[in-house]
Amino acid sequence: MPRYKLTVAYDGTNFHGWQKQHPPGSEPLRTVQGVLEEAVIEAVREKVNVLGASRTDAGVHAMGQVAAFNSTFEIEPAQLVEAVTSRLPADVQVHEASIVPIDFDPIQDCLSKGYRYRLASARRRSSTRPLFDRHYTAWSPWELDVEAMNRAAQHLVGEHDFASLTRLNHGRETTIRTIHECKVRAEGDQRLCIDVSGNGFLYNMVRIIAGTLVEVGRGRLRDDVIPDLLESRDRGRTGRTMPPEGLCLMWIDYGG
Repeated sequence: MPRYKLTVAYDGTNFHGWQKQHPPGSEPLRTVQGVLEEAVIEAVREKVNVLGASRTDAGVHAMGQVAAFNSTFEIEPAQLVEAVTSRLPADVQVHEASIVPIDFDPIQDCLSKGYRYRLASARRRSSTRPLFDRHYTAWSPWELDVEAMNRAAQHLVGEHDFASLTRLNHGRETTIRTIHECKVRAEGDQRLCIDVSGNGFLYNMVRIIAGTLVEVGRGRLRDDVIPDLLESRDRGRTGRTMPPEGLCLMWIDYGG
């Protein structure tokens, strides 16, 4: 029985996140896992369970989500890509497929993940607020100091307790994570992106990191305050949770 690994991209705008959801007494919500699993079942002609590496929230996008499933149906990976994608809606695509060891776990075997948060900012809404890319770029109505934000971002690198940068009642046993890289750079006029990679992320963690760096960029927080915020473990001292549309899961690394 082969086990297949899929690399999946999707526009999260019209999805209720990755994970399947079936509220009692109502129809299942439209989720990426749900539509992908249906397409795979049609392609391989048998019931399968598609497991994803990252449970992205409603409105969050992905370029490099990873999923896996077992099947008795043997098919060449390149043919599997075409067979599944042809059965998917226009806002989801399978970019790559491969056969992996039967014990491959897309969650537990993950070594690191990379996210990107895109943001437009300026006081002049009429000319700078996102329009055609509004589903993929968040908006901040302030002038932001990108260099100050990048200096602050460097204090996030390393192993820390990120309790102050996750949602309350996050449900995780530990809030200690390791950030490998965090950079803020300009991306054209009044646009910027925040790239963050690490060995794992807490609920809303990247969006709260983005919100905290925005507070630095607009001058409400100093660029050297991050160590104090981490030590405090106080969610009330950090920035707001930024909107989901700016966030994209870029890649997941398994080594080798």
